Amino acid sequence: MTLRIRLYCPDDLDALYDICLKTGNNGEDGTRLYRDPKVLGHYYAAPYGVLHPETCLVLEDEQGTCGYIVGTPDSQVFEERTEKEWWPALRNQYPLPDPTDQSPDARMIRAIHNGCPARQEAQLFPAHLHIDLLPRAQGGGNGKRLMLAFLQVLRNQGVKGVHLGVSKDNPRAVAFYHRMGFEVVREHEYGYQLGMHLAPQSES
Repeated sequence: MTLRIRLYCPDDLDALYDICLKTGNNGEDGTRLYRDPKVLGHYYAAPYGVLHPETCLVLEDEQGTCGYIVGTPDSQVFEERTEKEWWPALRNQYPLPDPTDQSPDARMIRAIHNGCPARQEAQLFPAHLHIDLLPRAQGGGNGKRLMLAFLQVLRNQGVKGVHLGVSKDNPRAVAFYHRMGFEVVREHEYGYQLGMHLAPQSES
């Protein structure tokens, strides 16, 4: 069965949190790693749906939403908006943990307090994204279909490039992004920053 791709809507928010957690261990289920089931989605999924629904797509089957690709067309604007509209309430909700606490929850809480500053890659590749699919949606080309649909949304908006980060511990994802046309822009200890130039709509 071909799964349907559509634009995100507010009713999908709980699904963003759920999928983010269930793929939050380098593509595997991260449920056992986090005491708070929402702390991962607060950072990697929900703010995109809430603040930039026009560049968020979901994948659904007869059971419901089973994947998403969320992103922003402008990482600098995203940084500014999240600092005003997203992180303040969460920083009040999640005080900074003790420096000795190195649990996954503590690391995500520190990320919330650090915010989402635009990376240096955003100068050439202003958009960025996160994509996650539940196991039942993996394979069969669904990730490719979702990515191509998202890239077309960006082209339609005149976005000139897109970047993303991926862990070295997730070789399947690294291989997928390379197949989609992303190239390594910067390598660091734990992973890669990848980028892709997007041709203008008239040239695509």
